[in-house]
Amino acid sequence: MSLRAWFPTYIYCEPLQSRGLPQLNEDLAAECAQLRDFDQAGRRWSAVNYPGGYTSYASMNTLHTFSSTFAALERKLSRHVRAYAKALAMDLRGRTIQMTDCWVNIMPPTAAHSLHLHPLSFVSGTYYVRTPKGCPGLKFEDPRMDRFMAAPPKRPDAGPEHRAHVTYPAEAGNVILFESWLRHEVATNRVDHERISISFNYNWS
Repeated sequence: MSLRAWFPTYIYCEPLQSRGLPQLNEDLAAECAQLRDFDQAGRRWSAVNYPGGYTSYASMNTLHTFSSTFAALERKLSRHVRAYAKALAMDLRGRTIQMTDCWVNIMPPTAAHSLHLHPLSFVSGTYYVRTPKGCPGLKFEDPRMDRFMAAPPKRPDAGPEHRAHVTYPAEAGNVILFESWLRHEVATNRVDHERISISFNYNWS
């Protein structure tokens, strides 16, 4: 049987840098904690929309524009975004990419992040700052889910490329990039320590 795979969905996962990650993550974790203490509006929004956790998504979501720590992170992330776009054969010749949004997520026990996507951007991603053992990873959904119609279930031994969902473990120091239209979620944190990540969007012009 002659089979070919078409219309693939690529997800990128690499360490942010080859050395110095423990100190970088300590600095980022400290600034994330300070941000939560300072951001009253974010805590109020999170109490309603992100129960149990804290996110600066709706209050302070351009951290790279006023924090030198996050501006330095942006420069590191941009190199990965350009490499990812090149692998996707995106034609960015004569064009620039910009980080448009950057926000913090702190997930203590019981916090979760429901299924969603990131409109108005072309690449989105997450950088992991603190990932206690057993904390949830990033779960992606097959983008064809609403078109399967009468498809039968997959066999229990089906390979990951045939499954409806795939989960990338959360590992401190790793960058995960994906096209912004790809739906994803984070399951409930069931460990007794905070999971800290930084999410971001990129656009091009």
